[in-house]
Parts: sequence; structure tokens; C-alpha cells
Amino acid sequence: MENQGASVVITHHILDGKEQEYEKWLDEIVPITKHSNGFIDLQIVRPIPHLTFVYTVIIRFDTIENLKYWMESEDRKMLIKKANPLFRKNDNYQIKSGLDFLFNAENEGNKVPVRWKQFLVTWSAIYPLSLLIPLLALPFLRFLKVPSNHYFDGLIISGIIVFLMVFVVMPNYTKLIKKWLYK
Repeated sequence: MENQGASVVITHHILDGKEQEYEKWLDEIVPITKHSNGFIDLQIVRPIPHLTFVYTVIIRFDTIENLKYWMESEDRKMLIKKANPLFRKNDNYQIKSGLDFLFNAENEGNKVPVRWKQFLVTWSAIYPLSLLIPLLALPFLRFLKVPSNHYFDGLIISGIIVFLMVFVVMPNYTKLIKKWLYK
């Protein structure tokens, strides 16, 4: 089986008034992270000002080994120690391989369903979306006078499907079938 890569989801609960210091700290740690062996990409989800205080950082590496090496590296440990006074809670992260992040149930800890169940659940969620989204999106794109282009249409449709899978469908679907999924 080909290498599926690995992701880490890091959550940092920042103290009130420490957001600017945390942003400066991010400016320091991000370039070091990007130069780590096997680094693919990262996203930072910032809190909503005056409403939330949680930063979520998602980092992808080519292998679980390279990801673990970075997470346990002396560089990262030193930088986390430097940022600790900014945190409400300790540095918290979960390492996932492949698409495991789609199957992360709050009450299940780090437990991940067996691969064949992940396959069936993902397929059963993507199939109806792959039929429905083009029926809705393509007429809307034509209404907006976006010229018909197979590649651009595919880009938009796949983007909508992935967005719905990650943020809407899978969190609710996995809650609905939790008993079977984690059995």
C-alpha cells in the first residue's frame, strides 16, 4: 500500500491579550517547521477576535516517521517551552495518518476505526455528494456566466465536496454511526 502521509492537528488555547505574542511566535516556528524533513504543508486556523481564543494548526508530512521526528524534535520542544506562558492549556496535538482525521470522535480519544469501515463510510458519503453537487453547482456557475471548462468545473465541484465532507458530512455522519464504526 502506498504511503498515505500523516497529519497533526495542534490546538493552542491562548490567554487573553497574548494573541500578538503568539503570532510573533508563529512567525518563528513556521519557517523551522517548513524546513523539516518530509514537510508538505500547514494551515493555521485563527480564532475569531473577541469571541474565541483557540488557534488550530494542521501540519502534513510525507510519513508518520518524519512527522513524529518533528513533533519530538529539540527545536520544537524549545519553541513550545518559549510559548508556554501564552497558553491557557498545555500544547495539545493528535497525530493522524491518511484520512483518519475524518473519523475523530470526541468521546473515542485516539481510537480510529478499521480501514474497511473507513472505506465504506467515506464511499457512502462521497457517492451521493458526487451525484448531487454537480447538479447544483454547474447550473449556478453557468448562471454566474462562468464559461464551461471541464477542469475548472472539476476544481470547483471537488472543492465543494471536500469542504462538505470535512466540515459538514463526516462530523455528523460519524456521530450517527458511532456505535457501529468504533465496534
